[in-house]
Amino acid sequence: MDALLEQARDVYEGQIDFPSQRLADNLTTALLTITGILSFLLGYLTQDIIKTLYTGLGGAALTFLVVVPPWPWYNQAPERWLPARVPKRSTKTYASGVDLGGVNIEVDGKRIG
Repeated sequence: MDALLEQARDVYEGQIDFPSQRLADNLTTALLTITGILSFLLGYLTQDIIKTLYTGLGGAALTFLVVVPPWPWYNQAPERWLPARVPKRSTKTYASGVDLGGVNIEVDGKRIG
């Protein structure tokens, strides 16, 4: 059951790497440009606005199906993130009575608090 939930989470998150973001942007621009030109030409040649609108709508739907789902080719080079650091608990209570709970504040390389 956990494996199924993990797969669903991966699909829902839709991870995409940085080069693939550029690819998705270029695909969106190209597909919508081609759709606009084709729908304009079809409508102009047939003198039918309905065909123009349906062609544009179909091209937008095709672009949506190509770009929006998290297809595997959009995550060819995933980023390797650093592991999270566990902060140390602070025992210092400040004048306001607030305990920062392990938050280390640095200003210009000097530790404050």
